[in-house]
Amino acid sequence: MTDILAPPARTADPYSTDATAETFDFAAWVDSVDARLLDGAPEWRAARIEATRLDPLLFAVLYCLHHLRDPAGRISFADAHLEWVRLARRWAIPAGQPMEQRDAFLAPRDTGKSTWWLLLLPLWAAAHGHIKFAAVFADSATQAEMHLASFRKEVDENSSLRRDFPELCTPGRRPSGMAMSDAKHMVIRQSGFVFAAKGIDASSLGMKVGQRRPDLLLCDDVEPDESSYSAYQAGKRLTTLRDAILPLNIYARVILSGTVTMPGSITHQLVKHGKGERSEGTWVEEEKFHVHHHLPVILSDDGTERSVWPQKWPLDYLKSIEHTRSYKKNYLNDPMSVDSEYWAERDFTYGDFPVARAYLSIDGAVTTKATSDFTGLSVVGYAPAADGQPARCLVRFAQAVKLKGEPLRRRVMQILESYPEVGAVLVESNQGGDLWREVLHDLPVRVVTLTNADKKEARAGRVLNLYQLLPPRVVHAERLPALEEQMVAFPRAAHDDLVDSVGNAVLRFLKPPPAKKAAARSVTPR
Repeated sequence: MTDILAPPARTADPYSTDATAETFDFAAWVDSVDARLLDGAPEWRAARIEATRLDPLLFAVLYCLHHLRDPAGRISFADAHLEWVRLARRWAIPAGQPMEQRDAFLAPRDTGKSTWWLLLLPLWAAAHGHIKFAAVFADSATQAEMHLASFRKEVDENSSLRRDFPELCTPGRRPSGMAMSDAKHMVIRQSGFVFAAKGIDASSLGMKVGQRRPDLLLCDDVEPDESSYSAYQAGKRLTTLRDAILPLNIYARVILSGTVTMPGSITHQLVKHGKGERSEGTWVEEEKFHVHHHLPVILSDDGTERSVWPQKWPLDYLKSIEHTRSYKKNYLNDPMSVDSEYWAERDFTYGDFPVARAYLSIDGAVTTKATSDFTGLSVVGYAPAADGQPARCLVRFAQAVKLKGEPLRRRVMQILESYPEVGAVLVESNQGGDLWREVLHDLPVRVVTLTNADKKEARAGRVLNLYQLLPPRVVHAERLPALEEQMVAFPRAAHDDLVDSVGNAVLRFLKPPPAKKAAARSVTPR
């Protein structure tokens, strides 16, 4: 009988899909490397070049080992690093189809994304001619140029690289003897390799050198911190990525890496996609990105937990800080931990209790265009004061959709069937007016329309107070990610339809707005 507590089998093959930070035996792997490749003798130059042509990890060990050591001189790997070298080997084969090699990487801060994706792997690919033209984009030109400076420093000062790849390590020169380009924003090497660096908002359309366009697009931390970012700016930044950067070469290998800074940001949308919180027609799917979300703690098949990088972050350490906001933001890429003007994560209470009445509350968009808001649908129940408990609301369901007309009515009918306690549909009719009576015809419950005169910030403040009272007057039946993310990001979120749909029902149940500021009437659909 197999001992389930036995340590996992060690592997000396980093390219095995079974290799993890826990099982990869680096020492055994190094021992398996031909010693003649490790001694640096000039007569083995051709052998080193051939051995590393399809092996980026061996390249990193032979030429850039100093980048793999921690301050104490130790060498270790995370699960993510082993996956990255496996994926990078695809660069040795040119893409056969448009948008074939597009990957997004989200990992705990300080995992080494920049070291691997912006230095070691481009160096390997450039040295062997797998990549001819790399372009790096960051939030600012200064950030991008720092990555290029790291590349230039390596090819200028690394004696092992200069010994085996002299053409990569020598600036390209014109017949006159002048350097073709050796500036802070672009270098051209004697081998013909080009490395350019730009801020993502700089003019990039038509970027090319001679007839060559970038065949490797590196987008690293293309979003600023939340204090200087907004939902509007996130939308513009995504438009720049899709309309100016990605079209530079539809066959290019694309790497998009970063850390989440704000709910609704580009990286947050990637995280949600990687977690399975996705829907058809998202830009992530349309642009054919493969999302790789590396978590700090990995759950093994047998139910045990392990660290993604045990030598750097022991499991006991990660478990000791997993309750902190810093862990959620910097390790989990969870923007719910970011400071908010209104809701914070601590304001959400979870539970369940019987309700006497319930609304299906709708905050609707008039159109379903890409630039329009979503329609927010939420089921909110009401329990009157009883047994020492104050009157409370229970939010059972919250979903944002881009539907109108009959498809929206069908979705409403599905929700009514799933939540038979709903006795009425509450519709904010500030937009659409009598259109709602045409859409929501022949429902099995009555339709109540509500017109809000107060500003949404004022309404949200009143709802937030009800969340924060002790005991809380608003409880969520379970975690509702879409709603809670909007609340944490409010009022800077790209969309607030769920905040409005829940707020309308809660205020109507617990604190109806003054008659002069809001009018409501019952409508009997025909």
